[in-house]
Parts: sequence; structure tokens; C-alpha cells
Amino acid sequence: MATFTNPLERWQHRFDIDGYLFGEHPNAYLASQQQHLKSGTALSVADGEGRNSVWLAKQGLAVDAFDFSSNAVRKAHQLAASHHAQVNFQCSDWQSFNWQAAHYDNVVGIFFQFAGPEQRAQLFARMDACLKPGGVLVIQGYSTEQLRFNTGGPGELDHLYDEALMRASFPDYEVLDLRTYEAEVAEGTAHKGMSGLVGFVGKKRAV
Repeated sequence: MATFTNPLERWQHRFDIDGYLFGEHPNAYLASQQQHLKSGTALSVADGEGRNSVWLAKQGLAVDAFDFSSNAVRKAHQLAASHHAQVNFQCSDWQSFNWQAAHYDNVVGIFFQFAGPEQRAQLFARMDACLKPGGVLVIQGYSTEQLRFNTGGPGELDHLYDEALMRASFPDYEVLDLRTYEAEVAEGTAHKGMSGLVGFVGKKRAV
């Protein structure tokens, strides 16, 4: 069994496969919220192998995306090319990414639950700051019930989501969709099986 001394090493190894670890199709929750997306620009946070950013680009958005794994970004470029989609991919961790203030019409974060409470608060704050007033935020993650299923996710309670966390983290948003639910997830080999989920879509209120 491989051993890893840091998260980047682990994810480089996980993404170093022939196929796509999380599949080639967009996250089901993201796709189901298409009607809430605004025209213009989008950022896909911790985008992995590109399935969500490529889908966003195919909806006519100008998309930036980043991930800290060069193996993931390499495969994301390949996926975009196969779909004739244009995405501005960057290899960066979230701390080093250039979060431009009030720059994006949409910000999307799907299953990026690598951060504990302190780092998550910082990351959420940067996602909020880079979204324009009136812009749309889409987040999908595992709920605290995911510990019962063990079909993906970090396996650490304080990394998981609930509705109260979403409301408290984004108090200046009009909630367009907020749900806790269980569903069968089929996203590659890494997210597969019945799962506990939280979905959040919010519209940032104008100052």
C-alpha cells in the first residue's frame, strides 16, 4: 500500500490513473441547478480533473478553474479538448490562487471538503469576496450523515456540512436552494454508492 507524507502527494497518486477518478460527467447537483446560474464568468474551486468546469464552459460561461494537483490539471486539459471546451485551468492551491475581488458571476465548489473548520472559514470568505454582488454560489458536499455510508469524503465529522453551517457561512445571501438529502452517487470510482449530501445555492445580495 502506498504511504503519503502530504495531501498533494496523495492526490497526485490518486489522479495518476488512465481513467477519470470522479468520472467525466458534471456533479448531478450542479447540473440540476443550471437554471440559477448567471451568464458571464464562473470559477470552479478545487476542480480536479475538470468535469465541472468543462460542463460550465459548455453552458456558455467563461470559466476559470484551479486544482493543486498537476496530474488533475493535465487530465482536465484533455477532457476540455475532447469536449471542444475552453477553460482557463491553473495549477494552484487555494491559498495561492489569485482571488480577484468581485470578479465572478458564479462560483462553484463541489466536494472540496479537505479543509477543517478554520481553513474552511478562510476559503469560504475568499469564495464570497471574489463573487460579484448578485452573483450565484453553488456548493455541494457530504453531510454529517455521510459517516454512516462511508462511500466517499474525508471521514472527519468537522469537515462535513449541514444546513446551519451553510446559512451561517453565507449570511448575506438569498438562499435559492438548500437541501439535506440522501442519494445514490455515481461519479467515477471515488464517489460511488448511497451518500449523505448537502446542496446550497445562494445569490449574493447587493451591498
